[in-house]
Amino acid sequence: MARAIILGIKDASSEEFETLSTQHMIKFMPEIDAKTMGGNMRLGLRPTIFQKDSEWSKMRKLYGSASSINERHRHRYEVNPEHVDKLAAAGLPFIGKDDKGERMEIIELKNHPFFVGVQFHPEYLSRVLRPSPPYLGFVAASAGMLDEITSPMAAKGENGHAVVNGEGHDIVKGMNGVMI
Repeated sequence: MARAIILGIKDASSEEFETLSTQHMIKFMPEIDAKTMGGNMRLGLRPTIFQKDSEWSKMRKLYGSASSINERHRHRYEVNPEHVDKLAAAGLPFIGKDDKGERMEIIELKNHPFFVGVQFHPEYLSRVLRPSPPYLGFVAASAGMLDEITSPMAAKGENGHAVVNGEGHDIVKGMNGVMI
């Protein structure tokens, strides 16, 4: 299998895909029983705390510059804590962590139009007329409207989400006729 060498870690992989790898970047969470798959996931609504010095974050702006958010989870894997500092030092900062600072919840590249990753499932709280901030950000960035959506003057709706219909921003106009 061809792969990029990340951070000089030759055998970097995910425990989900390669159990025999010696360098799991993604691993089973310690409280999860890897052999018994029924009913032992990290589930439910959980807080994510935006980290100090993450005010530049597009994701944070999409959430109305909140200091914390609540999103739903359903997973067994996590970023291996042994590699968090190395990844951050290499330019992949974790801008959102769980309330104990142990679980990595949101990554974002600072100087990229919209490169984010989340541990939670944004689709669980997304609605047609109130899209989840990660989905709104992706569509807005694709339409060239992310700066408008995340500006301090953008209309904010419930939970600090940018409004994309009604009195707020009409993102469909920026998509050259593509319907959402």
